[in-house]
Amino acid sequence: MKTIVVFASGNGSNFAAMANAFQPSHNIRIALLVCDQPGAPVLQLADKYHVPTLVVDYRNFKNKAAAEAHIVAHIPPCNLVVLAGFMRIIGPTLLNAYPNRIINLHPALLPSFPGRTGIADAYNYGVKVTGVTVHYVDAGIDSGQIIAQAPVPVLPDMTLNDLETTIHETEHVLLPQTVAMLLATLDA
Repeated sequence: MKTIVVFASGNGSNFAAMANAFQPSHNIRIALLVCDQPGAPVLQLADKYHVPTLVVDYRNFKNKAAAEAHIVAHIPPCNLVVLAGFMRIIGPTLLNAYPNRIINLHPALLPSFPGRTGIADAYNYGVKVTGVTVHYVDAGIDSGQIIAQAPVPVLPDMTLNDLETTIHETEHVLLPQTVAMLLATLDA
């Protein structure tokens, strides 16, 4: 059985998509949810899916490195770390602990529109096609090697809210597919 650790900060819709995709009969298990926001809705989802949680409030640590060292010390062995709406830049402590094993989900077609506001940036720019990217995490912001992308057309009558909904629906398909594909390439 392959295991993943998911990092999330908010509602957890991508966490739920993976939890649904990787049911007990599947050969992938979510071993832990790491959340940096005490009280985030994703924590309730983890409880619903019987996934253990680690809440790390970065304000309780001297610096990012100390918070990340705490995370590394508490993560069980895993094949992949999946950032699914984790709203923090990963530092060297985590990057060095999991080299080439941390992936991120981004709501735009990288390298265009990196950062927190990718959906709105693409919409406001007026692109006709945007989409979703899964990429490896490196020391930059949304600058790691692209693993998979899925396009999302921006229709003429689409509002920003409509686009956000469509992007999220696309994320819920692409992320579990990409995680399963990556894990299938690992040695047994």
